[in-house]
Amino acid sequence: MTENKRAIDMRNKNDLIVIGGAGGFIGGSLARYFTDQGFTRIRAIDKKPLYEWYQVVPGVESLCMDLSEKESAIRACEGAVEVYNLAADMGGMGFIERFRVECLRSILVNTHMIEAAYNAGADRYFFSSSACAYNTDLQKDPHVRALKESDAYPAMSERGYGWEKLLSEMFCQEYWAERGLKTAIARFHNVYGPHGTWDGGREKAPAALCRKVIEAKDSGDLTIDIWGDGLQTRSFMYIDDCVQGIDMIMHSDALIATPINLGSSELIAINDLVSMAEAIGGVTLARTHDMDAPRGVAGRNSDNTFIQEVLGWEPSTPFREGLALTYAWIEQQYNDRKAGKRTVS
Repeated sequence: MTENKRAIDMRNKNDLIVIGGAGGFIGGSLARYFTDQGFTRIRAIDKKPLYEWYQVVPGVESLCMDLSEKESAIRACEGAVEVYNLAADMGGMGFIERFRVECLRSILVNTHMIEAAYNAGADRYFFSSSACAYNTDLQKDPHVRALKESDAYPAMSERGYGWEKLLSEMFCQEYWAERGLKTAIARFHNVYGPHGTWDGGREKAPAALCRKVIEAKDSGDLTIDIWGDGLQTRSFMYIDDCVQGIDMIMHSDALIATPINLGSSELIAINDLVSMAEAIGGVTLARTHDMDAPRGVAGRNSDNTFIQEVLGWEPSTPFREGLALTYAWIEQQYNDRKAGKRTVS
């Protein structure tokens, strides 16, 4: 039996929705998603100054606060009916492998936010987990089998970031078991798309490789450096699928306190990603491989059996289609920056 309710089916348009991490890629997109549905009371929080937010959505209450601090979390959740916690120090594999302490410290955000949401009387709480929570011993082959939700245990998560996610999931499960707070837990698999990080060290593979192709074309140096041998495989989820999935998971009573994959099941090798970006850009580049660069696990894919069973739905945007939209947006950002205009990075 499938269940695919959304906020629009369960909430009044003036119920207060709180989004932590709203200055980031996914949080900002979620604020726009709910605004487009007609919700009139959205509180968006991020520790970055407003001019660094990826999206500042008109009509949304936008606050600059550090949610790893208890007092800020309490202020953020005042009057909330629903709380979405997407706040974390994170980025692509380069950031995750180099700044493990910063990634681990994100547990403070969830610790304070879930307690504040509970004390504020919120009805539902969403936590953005990650496929990095999965046992890394199952991800040593590029031809990896898709990961099922049960594959998080026995635990052997990605160091730093993955362990923070796994422990925060446990907080969500215990707040439901002991205190009755309805929690939702989605394990994201590599989200990409327009309005995301594309430069500066926190970007993920699709954005980084699109940028490198654009830079090569612009400079005339028709080469591209790839981290690792390029045989690594991943699944990549387009941002529109992500925010729709968040909404459906949050409002499914069958998924309360139950971790679930939220990702595409289309497996892509990094070398093939480069070829797609080259084709979109209309260029062929000579390839070099940095074998000392961070590259993460050999392979990771999302088993979507469970989400199909419960929601009758799964992320479905073809990667080639989503990458073309992402490339076009990054190219515009790149050109705007060259022209001296303010851009997100």
